Amino acid sequence: MGVAVAGVRQKSPAARLGIRAGDILDKVNGHRISDVLDYRFYTADTEVTLEIIRGNDTINLSIRKETYDDIGLEFESYLMDEQRRCKNKCVFCFIDQLPKGMRETLYFKDDDSRLSFLFGNYITLTNITEHEIERIISMRISPVNISVHTTNPSLRCEMMNNRFAGESLAIMQRFADAGILMNCQIVLCPGINDGAELDRTLNDLSGLCPAVQSVAVVPVGLTKHRQGLTPLRPFTADEAVKAVRQVEEFGERMIKTFGARVFYPADEFYLKAGLPVPDEEFYGDFPQLENGVGLMALFKSEFDRTLKGCRKRPKGSRIIVATGAAAAPFISGLVDMARKKYGGLNAEVVPVINRFFGETIDVAGLVTGRDLIEQLKPRAGGGVLLIPSAMLRHDGDLFLDDISPGDVQNALGLKVVVVPVDGSSFLNALMS
Repeated sequence: MGVAVAGVRQKSPAARLGIRAGDILDKVNGHRISDVLDYRFYTADTEVTLEIIRGNDTINLSIRKETYDDIGLEFESYLMDEQRRCKNKCVFCFIDQLPKGMRETLYFKDDDSRLSFLFGNYITLTNITEHEIERIISMRISPVNISVHTTNPSLRCEMMNNRFAGESLAIMQRFADAGILMNCQIVLCPGINDGAELDRTLNDLSGLCPAVQSVAVVPVGLTKHRQGLTPLRPFTADEAVKAVRQVEEFGERMIKTFGARVFYPADEFYLKAGLPVPDEEFYGDFPQLENGVGLMALFKSEFDRTLKGCRKRPKGSRIIVATGAAAAPFISGLVDMARKKYGGLNAEVVPVINRFFGETIDVAGLVTGRDLIEQLKPRAGGGVLLIPSAMLRHDGDLFLDDISPGDVQNALGLKVVVVPVDGSSFLNALMS
């Protein structure tokens, strides 16, 4: 047991106590340490006693934290042990729909409760141990983000291809009873977990409120690389309208009962349905932005506020705005607003059709560098190309197909500017 210390930050409390690389951190305040959650939870106290194993010796050291957020220990990996792989094979899994030959990290499917708390990742609860459940409850680790999809136990087993997937739903009740907050997501597949099954799921989740504080309902994403996988199809416009109205109706009920909407259709559902995206008031404090819920409403409100107070004027430079096919009409509307106020704005919005994953994938975050280059070739040469940061991986250096913004810039002769995904930054980029 215990975790090996990989390094000690200079001038930190741990360094002053003489802790060094190679030491084993065994316990903090009498609690055995196995991973990052143990470490962060037990070192949060003002007074910390460390039990260090060095060779055959056990050393007890005490630290009184004053202005220090961290005691200064570094470990081989952030989690302090291996990241846990998903044990499911969900019929809608996007990773299973990736083409061969992409970078290896894109094929890793995590299902790790620690990453849910630390980074907002969603977990299915099929990969969680009793020890972890008890730790979440005892440490009050909250919120936990859960991929539900359906509360019908047998259907959940079918959708996840895991015979234990139905049993794990009982964990949500344990969390609710303990006051652990939960954010949930439902990937909706037409003909499988929509309609009456969605009614059941939303009803069951309503019974776990207020512990369930938000639920995002997202349409299934289907690439052209589904050979050998469960046959699925995208939502039609009429089906999308029904799904939106169904979720909205439950949301209205929750407002009357709990004072919060709780249930939200993803922006993508409104686009598929051909319905206007609600105003920002609809989304409260935007609890599901990472699931694409309310992004467009927030983006527009940021854009509007910045436009009203904007004293800049466009420089007249040629600007091309690249985005996914789904958001292109929305982005075009914002550009038209800016053009109406500033007649000198020379900007064109170009929807990039997704040839790499297939045309049914129409969101900006899955546009590849290759598609960008090929489709913008007729517009190459001179000017600025604005792309949203969502097109790039977290480090901001590569598209999904490992092409860099520099590669795009060199291929097209356009200055590539990566714009943060917020309306204010977008307007400022148009004015620059």
